[in-house]
Amino acid sequence: MHPANSPAHSSDPEDFNLKDTNPKLGERWPSGGAYGGRGWMNGERYASTFDLVEQMSYLYVRVVKAKDLPPSSITASCDPYVEVKLGNYRGRTRHFEKKMNPEWNQVFAFSKERMQSLVLEVFVKDKEMVGRDDYLGRVVFDLNEVPTRVPPDSPLAPQWYRLEDRRGEGKVRGGIMLAVWMGTQADEAFPEAWHSDAASVHGEGALNIRSKVYVSPKLWYLRVNVIEAQDVVSNDRGRFPEVFVKAQVGNQVLRTKIHPTKTASPLWNEDLVFVVAEPFEEQLFLTVEDRVTPLKDDVLGKITLPLDIFEKRLDHRPVHSRWFNLEKFGFGVLEADRRRELQFSSRIHLRVCLEGGYHVLDESTMYISDQRPTARQLWKQPIGILEVGILGAQGLLPMKMKDGRGSTDAYCAAKYGQKWVRTRTILDTFNPKWNEQYTWEVYDPCTVITLGVFDNCHLGGGEKPNAANAARDSRIGKVRIRLSTLEAYRIYTHSYPLLVLHPHGVKKMGELQLAVRFTTLSLANMIYVYGHPLLPKMHYLHPFTVNQVDSLRYQAMNIVAARLGRAEPPLRKEVVEYMLDVDSHMWSMRRSKANFFRIMSLISGLFTMSNWFVDIRQWRNPITSVLVHILFLILIWYPELILPTLFLYMFLIGLWNYRLRPRHPSHMDTKLSWAEAVHPDELDEEFDTFPTSKSHDIVRMRYDRLRGVAGRIQTVVGDIATQGERVQSLLSWRDPRATSLFIVFCLFAAVVLYVTPFRAVALVAGLYYLRHPRFRSKLPSVPSNFFKRLTARTDSLL
Repeated sequence: MHPANSPAHSSDPEDFNLKDTNPKLGERWPSGGAYGGRGWMNGERYASTFDLVEQMSYLYVRVVKAKDLPPSSITASCDPYVEVKLGNYRGRTRHFEKKMNPEWNQVFAFSKERMQSLVLEVFVKDKEMVGRDDYLGRVVFDLNEVPTRVPPDSPLAPQWYRLEDRRGEGKVRGGIMLAVWMGTQADEAFPEAWHSDAASVHGEGALNIRSKVYVSPKLWYLRVNVIEAQDVVSNDRGRFPEVFVKAQVGNQVLRTKIHPTKTASPLWNEDLVFVVAEPFEEQLFLTVEDRVTPLKDDVLGKITLPLDIFEKRLDHRPVHSRWFNLEKFGFGVLEADRRRELQFSSRIHLRVCLEGGYHVLDESTMYISDQRPTARQLWKQPIGILEVGILGAQGLLPMKMKDGRGSTDAYCAAKYGQKWVRTRTILDTFNPKWNEQYTWEVYDPCTVITLGVFDNCHLGGGEKPNAANAARDSRIGKVRIRLSTLEAYRIYTHSYPLLVLHPHGVKKMGELQLAVRFTTLSLANMIYVYGHPLLPKMHYLHPFTVNQVDSLRYQAMNIVAARLGRAEPPLRKEVVEYMLDVDSHMWSMRRSKANFFRIMSLISGLFTMSNWFVDIRQWRNPITSVLVHILFLILIWYPELILPTLFLYMFLIGLWNYRLRPRHPSHMDTKLSWAEAVHPDELDEEFDTFPTSKSHDIVRMRYDRLRGVAGRIQTVVGDIATQGERVQSLLSWRDPRATSLFIVFCLFAAVVLYVTPFRAVALVAGLYYLRHPRFRSKLPSVPSNFFKRLTARTDSLL
């Protein structure tokens, strides 16, 4: 086992802090890591020079095909495969049965750091069912003669090589088509290659170690407006039915209220909203039911509708409603009953549409990474480019036992917008080096990228992902970075501690080393975004309730996890749920404490101000008291100077605080999260199951109810703290662009208010505030949008 770099849990507070690193980025790359000359390619793809990662060299061997292989003297056929050997490392292709001209088209990659030989040997062998495999021939390469390929050069063309015998004394029958070159991890062959450092993984497990890029399914809100029904007949002819409508899409089931009066033509006019994903595999299944008793419902009619028949709405214009005939549920098979059923049918009146003007929330709004509406026609141009170099990790802890010793097979996953990425898995090391670079388009700077490190538990292959005892990839830790806290064009190279809260306290699981660069494409668009609504305008014109948002987000997370779990290789459910903070709404005494003390720290600022005024009154510092008295007299004598002075002071304070601005991105703060001083009993409550695992039924009911209510209170308290922290961030330079905009506004406002009579300003402001509702927009104002985009300290909460 590798020696651990640091203890798992240290009392040293620096252990949980961000550390500066000095990786050798772009030094050996052909472009030299220079920034110049980079830009858009083909109007779509951003040309990356891989200058945010350290160069790793590989020997690539592409085995394409073979021809004219000699048949076996016993079977008169050939079951060929290829073995690629470099020192102690051997890679082999799959074998074909009874094929004289096989095609493999497989790539092998050997890390240059681990090369133990200057000779590459490629063997062609015949797989024998019994005994030793038969040797057909080989090709030998001197590594000093291997060419180097530098993207964006085209791939190296494979060539035919004649096979020679074992001793190299002459040619034998047959040939093999190969391409051999030296390259880096920027090569197109890198993600799909067999890697020598993962030689112990075979079969389906080899798929789970490769780096991949995933795309979230395109999500829509399906709005089903149940208007009314006609001619609903109860199964009991002697009574009018108590009718409600139940709608189901996949695993989502919603129902309307029971119509208050017993009637054959009930009217509801209720909206039921579901989350659906393209391609639309599910159908909308509606049933009209009669509440016979509190424990019994009779189905009076049903209808099944495919989702692709419904209109896709991009704004708030009304959608045409339609009448649908209901099928009778469970009527007899007698021909007389069937004829009577065809002559008479109940009907239901629906208005159904797929909402393209909303952003379907699948992650917490506190850590949102994408705010674009579903419909691509409504997307704006990107305002920036985010580039992340995932360099490696240091000091990871052993996550499982292998051959009697601790082991970790780590990979890193990152999520921003609809694009998920996953690095390749580095086997059996506590200090993995990935050095992979990824790029995202940015449409809003007030978003968060989430990166998680996991231990791969699916290297054997063949596991059923939904089995009860299926292995689960273990969480090692998570990092969040808010883009608005990054300065443009600057490369941030830091080592982020991977902090995880366990039932026995907060624990450092290692450090993740990243290189991050945020590039702005248009300063004008960036300024425009800060005054723009956070979410698409449909969220404000036809808002959802809080309960609807929570329920729909949960359904969206389930759909994303299910779809990504069906990819090849799968991005597993436990990974997706951890990255999307599936359990962030659960009650926690620790989180409630943290949010309470966030509010107290804000209120303490008011107490500091009041104490300062007391000091002024007490003449503790005579010079300060005299200056305040002079200022007070001037403002009383010239009241028109009050507002200009206030804005000028904020401008000066903002400039003064510039020297104190944060020099690195914010990260998890264990003190702010109250994770270091948490009581063991509170941790036991936080990691308790929901519902609780306590035995007593009454205690369970009351305990769960308390946790549910307290979870809501915790959220509200956190929201209050967030508003106060946004006010604090106006002049703190945590978001450099927002503070720059605000202090420029302050200077402009100070000048305008100085030259404009105060009475005129007060009159215009009062009349504007009291204007008639018909002159008001339903969309939030520019100051409100700007305020909502300011950063709070939610990013730093565990």
